[in-house]
Amino acid sequence: METISKYYRVDRREICFLRFIFEAYDGIAILTTIDPGSGSVVLHISPGCEETVEMILQDLKKEIMIEPVVFKKGV
Repeated sequence: METISKYYRVDRREICFLRFIFEAYDGIAILTTIDPGSGSVVLHISPGCEETVEMILQDLKKEIMIEPVVFKKGV
């Protein structure tokens, strides 16, 4: 199965926290850091888990900065 990739910019100090949150939800998404300096990350979301991931992100946005970004390959 193919995962769905969504890109975000987050507070770089919170990258590890976010990774642990998604690891705790066993299998819904994997967070990969693209650029730790800018806080650029990608979430590889399992098919059918998009709604759950969105609910988690909406809740986390109350406490930390998380914003979606458009990622262009090769730029």
